[in-house]
Amino acid sequence: MAVRSLRDGSTGLRRTTLRPSGGWRAVDVRELLRFRDLWIQLAARDVRLRYKQTALGVTWVLLQPIAAAGLFSFVFGVVASLPSEGVPYFVFSFAGLAAWNVFSSTLTKTSACMVGNAALVTKVYFPRLILPLSLVASTLLELLVSLALLAVLLVAYGVQPAAVLLAPAWLLLLLMLALGLGLVGAALTVTYRDVQYALPVLVPFVLYASPVAYRVSDVPVRYQTAFYLANPLASIIEGFRWSLVGTTAPPWPWVAYSTAVALVVLLAGALAFQRMERQFADVI
Repeated sequence: MAVRSLRDGSTGLRRTTLRPSGGWRAVDVRELLRFRDLWIQLAARDVRLRYKQTALGVTWVLLQPIAAAGLFSFVFGVVASLPSEGVPYFVFSFAGLAAWNVFSSTLTKTSACMVGNAALVTKVYFPRLILPLSLVASTLLELLVSLALLAVLLVAYGVQPAAVLLAPAWLLLLLMLALGLGLVGAALTVTYRDVQYALPVLVPFVLYASPVAYRVSDVPVRYQTAFYLANPLASIIEGFRWSLVGTTAPPWPWVAYSTAVALVVLLAGALAFQRMERQFADVI
């Protein structure tokens, strides 16, 4: 969106003209910063409404990963008897789920943010990119709660973290990958509602295709290269778990590959979102 602001000489009032921009354009960081108050308000609104009118409130942040980790521990740890490198399987799967939930929550919420705020998009001008970015706050809040419980589990089971200081780096890669995909999903959902029906099918598929409750080393050796290549999440999730519970670190060449993919996906998602933004108010 092109914005032109001029001062009327006769009245002394400032007149702002909005025109849709054509072609590809870079993200206007200065414009995003000018709307930082709106950014903060939208983030606070998402946090407030997340568990409003629920009997258990934020307790769901703990119950959901605990239930999932318990199920994974039974299926993969008891039934399949997969190894967890000496770490209790519940802690092993809980750490993997903490990383996965950052990715899946960000992707799911950002993909639906434009349609979910249709009234706001059609009536008020603001940088549309603020909507998906504002949703990251609630995801990080949920992660903090999960990490607090994980810290209790590590102390209770006597598990030593390997490189806690690297955890924010893995978190950043997860957010970059999820935001990039989410921005494309948000832009496409405005025109094609099929996306909001396809995601609930694709996201669980990606969950089981990622090393959340198992290790990549449990995959047959001849498929491991293809596994890392097809799923950039693999090395990021394994790296996050390695940092927190001391399991085997992922191969660093594949970490570099995942980092490059995350950067490309985020850049491509932001550019695609900016490219299609001018049609949102008319199509949504």
